[in-house]
Amino acid sequence: MTKIKFGTDGWRAIIAQEFTVDNVARVSVAVAQWVKREFPDKPSIVLGHDCRFAGELFAATAAKVFIQHGITVHLAKGFVSTPMVSLGAFNRKSAMGVILTASHNPPSYNGYKLKGIYGGPLIPEHVQEVEDMIPTEHGLDLAAIDLKKAQKEGLLKDIDLETMFVDHVEANFDMKAIRECGQKWGYDAMWGSGQNVIKRILPDATLLHCEYDPSFQGQAPEPIDKNLQEFANLIKKGGIDCGLATDGDADRIGLYNGKGEFIDSHHIILLLIHYLVKYKKFTGKVVVAVSTTPKVKKLCEYYGLEYQVTKIGFKWICGIMIKEDVLLGGEESGGIAIKGHIPERDGIWMGLTIWEFMAKSGKSLDDLIDEVYAIVGPFKYERNDLHISEALKQQVLKACEEGAYKQIGDRVVRSVETIDGYKFHFDNEQWMMIRASGTEPVLRCYAESDTLANARKILADCQKAIGA
Repeated sequence: MTKIKFGTDGWRAIIAQEFTVDNVARVSVAVAQWVKREFPDKPSIVLGHDCRFAGELFAATAAKVFIQHGITVHLAKGFVSTPMVSLGAFNRKSAMGVILTASHNPPSYNGYKLKGIYGGPLIPEHVQEVEDMIPTEHGLDLAAIDLKKAQKEGLLKDIDLETMFVDHVEANFDMKAIRECGQKWGYDAMWGSGQNVIKRILPDATLLHCEYDPSFQGQAPEPIDKNLQEFANLIKKGGIDCGLATDGDADRIGLYNGKGEFIDSHHIILLLIHYLVKYKKFTGKVVVAVSTTPKVKKLCEYYGLEYQVTKIGFKWICGIMIKEDVLLGGEESGGIAIKGHIPERDGIWMGLTIWEFMAKSGKSLDDLIDEVYAIVGPFKYERNDLHISEALKQQVLKACEEGAYKQIGDRVVRSVETIDGYKFHFDNEQWMMIRASGTEPVLRCYAESDTLANARKILADCQKAIGA
């Protein structure tokens, strides 16, 4: 019996090792019991899967368990993105949204994400309650549960989440401006579940990796620069003014300017705040994870916005978004949510917001970044994921805890933030952070400086200091 644990964002495991039909059924029993306890009056669950191997099988398994517990299931037609399931849960007022996805993890993984009735990640204490209810065995004869019979009885219903999402986009964006502004858009779906949406709403966009391939060509579908070189090179050939990429379940964003240069999430967050406040006259609090640039605080001070920092994991941000008036919630990893949508990360929604900003202003992405730099100053950022032994990882974390790193290279540590991991602040608005991943056997190192060379130097000095 495997102990199943939910990490930073859901339960992830390798398909056929720990991610099995029986283990999916065990988790689903806990979900069903929690839903019936919290929503005793005719509860329903919106259920979907992304493009990963055997998604349909695992979704059918979860559906059987929920039906057996008397819960109505709205089952998505075909593969869907995480934001589609969240939007579906919100629109249907369902007790829970469940999506079978391992997000940006390598193709050998699958996973299980829980979404609340409000259309965002289930808050941490409720996730813990579900985890604590997972039985050692599911105790069901899954083969005997008849989905066709459940459909006839009205316990299993089809739901077209993709069309629901497309309609939501058409109602909330100036799509005419985006389509007719003369700027050319590119989109790399990374073989993920966002692939059909852009085909439907922007048929003239240049598309890459918008085919179904559960192997993801062996590539982890994480929209970071090193994974998107084919897309970057396509943009460099010309004919694309801005390129958008999304991860396996389309909740994270990657972005390129017209020169094929990667625009990190820190810059995207700043651009979104700038557009929403200055141009759309929105207000509200800004909530970001601790690994995000301090330039966000600077922009918030400029616009008179309240600013809050959380642990890493969008569930912490969502917990604030569902209780307070939040303009933007965002993370360094590309997960961002904004006012006017659900409290959920959504790579396509963020990309369309940037494209609308470009379309309506008539400016390039670089011009808009210059507008932000005029307020907060220019900066460059880099991240390094170190695949090191567990022993060395623990040794480094212990050294951080004991305050062993007083200097990184020639930069003196002026202060350390310990909200989640260890964020070392140096002079001249430079910083570096060390944190163990919550979903992978990895030590993440982040750095920001005035130039890319300096940010990379901080990371090289960091690697030397920790002996990796």
